[in-house]
Amino acid sequence: MHDEFLCHVTAYGVCGGMWVGVPLGTYRAPTLALALWWLRDRASWIAERLDPDPDAPHFPPHSMAPVADTAPDVPGMLRAWCGDPTQQELAADQLADGQLVRIATGDETTEYELLAESVDALRMQRTARFQSVPAA
Repeated sequence: MHDEFLCHVTAYGVCGGMWVGVPLGTYRAPTLALALWWLRDRASWIAERLDPDPDAPHFPPHSMAPVADTAPDVPGMLRAWCGDPTQQELAADQLADGQLVRIATGDETTEYELLAESVDALRMQRTARFQSVPAA
């Protein structure tokens, strides 16, 4: 069982003609449950900022407009992932097996990526590389 997990959220897009990543958060989770909770929390956080409740009192009337039906539904995808027990179980199984979990979605301008990986698996990969290097 893997005991500690590194979690990252990044937004990628074009800025000044270059593809750049903007970190939106990092968390070192002490348990698998907290790693999954953090990923769901960040996915919900992004979804709420991309698609807030238009009736919320802090928005002036008519300050938001709907997007075209053909636009990718990034907030909907993130909310669906958060609410799907099968996807949550799959992510938990992958993390418990030491595999990287990547949730990614995007629209015309931005790609959002949520990652989680076992600290133990990272250490084992690093150690394995050095163990196979022949001594001169």
